[in-house]
Amino acid sequence: MDKQELFRKAKDAIVEADEEKALRVIAQAREADIDLLDLLLSGFGAGNDEIGDRFDKGVLSLPELIYAAEVMKSATGAILEYLNRDGEESSVREKKGTVILAAVAGDVHDIGKSIVASTLRTAGFDVIDLGCEVPVEVILEEAKKHNADIIGTSALLTSTMSEQKKLEKLLQERGERDNFITMVGGAPCTPRWAKRIGADGYGEDAIEAVKVALELIEKKNKSKKNNTEE
Repeated sequence: MDKQELFRKAKDAIVEADEEKALRVIAQAREADIDLLDLLLSGFGAGNDEIGDRFDKGVLSLPELIYAAEVMKSATGAILEYLNRDGEESSVREKKGTVILAAVAGDVHDIGKSIVASTLRTAGFDVIDLGCEVPVEVILEEAKKHNADIIGTSALLTSTMSEQKKLEKLLQERGERDNFITMVGGAPCTPRWAKRIGADGYGEDAIEAVKVALELIEKKNKSKKNNTEE
């Protein structure tokens, strides 16, 4: 079975909310020596996007969305476990860049952020997770200390979202804005919020966060290369 066929089956497993099928696809991918991260992003991730679109259009009910999301969660967990156990995690992958992650001041929830951290590491990023309730000044200090490429902040409360805006303002005031890619996430956050405060990217979940981080890093590297050639 070729890679594209497995990607299609992975997508279908999410759309059909079929956990057994999802785990079977993962096993088949391992047997065929297909990169599990590719399977997660391009196969299961595509299914995750599809159910989101269907729900937005009213084609999928809330219970159906929840069932599919549970299968996605199971598939993601299984793949991350395999990657870590097999030693295929970031230590043997080409390094993509360094990411600082933090739940902003006033926010004590970091389960979602921890999943994002694990997925980014699997994708080849060095991740420095600062934990919860981190002031923006500390986030910037750590980003400079570790020469980070990306600063990712999580806000799970509407009352703490302003800290993400505060970070953007601080970066501007310190003349550091062009030195870092910024990404935001968390339940109340939206692409519109990211654009409004001046962040570079938004990740709805761990899968999207990896996709966006890879895209932004590639864009940054291309820009650096073009500037060097000029």
